[in-house]
Amino acid sequence: MNEIDFLLWVKGSAFTIAVAIFIIGMLLKLFEIVSLGRKEDYAKPRGNPIKGGFHEMWRRFLPVDKQTFERSAVTVIAGYMFHIGLFVVVFFFVPHILLVDSLLGLSWPALPTPIIDAFAVITMVALIAALIHRLVHPVKRYLSTIMDYVVWTVTFLPVLTGYMAFHHLLLSNNMLIALHILSVEILLILIPFSKLSHVMTTFMARWYTGTTMGARGVKS
Repeated sequence: MNEIDFLLWVKGSAFTIAVAIFIIGMLLKLFEIVSLGRKEDYAKPRGNPIKGGFHEMWRRFLPVDKQTFERSAVTVIAGYMFHIGLFVVVFFFVPHILLVDSLLGLSWPALPTPIIDAFAVITMVALIAALIHRLVHPVKRYLSTIMDYVVWTVTFLPVLTGYMAFHHLLLSNNMLIALHILSVEILLILIPFSKLSHVMTTFMARWYTGTTMGARGVKS
């Protein structure tokens, strides 16, 4: 298989398989969560559960309190840098928008490529900082499993290969694009079966917590 054949394969059959596994896996994950159900609450609500749900979802986007920041400054800073950087790179890079447009017919304004390039670097720096912190922090190192490092790797590779493809580093352009697409497909396949599934379930969890606290009249 030459480079062109490899590129066509990852853009064709491999992409279809990865998307199918991602969709089926996430549907099963969501079905599993919903099927757990929740006990009916017969107590009279002391507050507004809907307001509590929205409040909790919004609150968790805001910076953490001072004590938490002091205890886990590296985790907090790297976390914000990584999530914001990845969001910008994924949703505001021209080729990514064109891909969504070709699949779903949706499009939106893109950011200039130098800005995307900068955010890609920020994302990689944040991921590397988080990895180093995990390796040197005795508690986090002890609690870390092989899957934690696998998740880090499959998250880091799409950003790295995309950066390399954009700057034409080391390999041919066709090979770099193929490796970038393949790394994204591996990420899609792993998401439903790892902690990465939080990209789809985190809002459900926050909403559930907020509505529960809201119904009890407790500030979330």
